[in-house]
Amino acid sequence: MKLLAICGASGAGKTTLIEGLIGALKAQLQRVSVIKHAHLGFDLDTPGSDTSRHSRAGAFEVVIASQRRVAKMREFDAPVQPTVHQLIGELHDCDWVLAEGFKHADVLKLEVWRAVLDVAPLYPDDPFVFGLATDNPDALPVPTLRPVFRLDNAAALADYLQREGDRFEYHRERHG
Repeated sequence: MKLLAICGASGAGKTTLIEGLIGALKAQLQRVSVIKHAHLGFDLDTPGSDTSRHSRAGAFEVVIASQRRVAKMREFDAPVQPTVHQLIGELHDCDWVLAEGFKHADVLKLEVWRAVLDVAPLYPDDPFVFGLATDNPDALPVPTLRPVFRLDNAAALADYLQREGDRFEYHRERHG
């Protein structure tokens, strides 16, 4: 499997880019999974539903399954911050894992950057940022030799990822 983390400030366009990238990779007959880092608490189900009631009653894990979908929720007794490596261990085999967030992870990352957000970029100081996606390449605050992709062209990014796929190969056994 291959891994790409996509990081950037809130509102930069990470989710929209990932949506387009999923479609572009699927069009190339690739199976794609996504891991999303959430900063705050969140719920997958509606309060009062069976799974919500089981979770609130103290279940460590709740799995819900239908003919088309499986979802697993895990509740921790104390705050923890699972690593991208631990979360990949939860996945079935696929061609690509797209990890949204995880800006401090030790994996190759594509930084999504927009000048209008006035947020300092990671790429000048983070050796794991291999490239950038932006709506305005001319506005990058620091010159770079890294590849720069148009934020609105997920197909070009997917083509690049497929050509350079060996670079993104992820080996679970190396990361436990």
